[in-house]
Amino acid sequence: MKRAPIVAIVGPAEADAPTLHAAEDVGAGLAIAGLTLVTGGLGGVMEAASRGARSKLGSTIGILPGEDPDEANGWVELPIATGLGEGRNALLVRLASAVLAIGGGYGTLSEIALALKAGKPVVGLGTWDVHGVEQVSTAEAAVERIVALSSH
Repeated sequence: MKRAPIVAIVGPAEADAPTLHAAEDVGAGLAIAGLTLVTGGLGGVMEAASRGARSKLGSTIGILPGEDPDEANGWVELPIATGLGEGRNALLVRLASAVLAIGGGYGTLSEIALALKAGKPVVGLGTWDVHGVEQVSTAEAAVERIVALSSH
């Protein structure tokens, strides 16, 4: 059985409408491409991306900071309650073959840093301008790049 590559979408729990719309579009595009999506499982970008993926019948995983799987947003198929707080960020990026950062606060910055340190390719859409992050300007470009990186 061939397993779908897992890609991480990281971003803030609170974001503006254009950022949330982009996250939903990316989630849908990645699901159409047959990729499994992993997020932090909560609201904002994580929820929007998961909603987009599920709208196209894609698979979604949520790596939660707390101990209650019911904290996951309603679009997460497989909630994994870690009890690790922000430490779950390392687990989240390690699960993925590639990481897409959309928007972001300091939590997103930590996920970018952990992914780069682990040698994971990172694509950014409206996020931190950090050396090693390949910046794109549209949701379509983000999907295209992540799909290409995940097929390696």
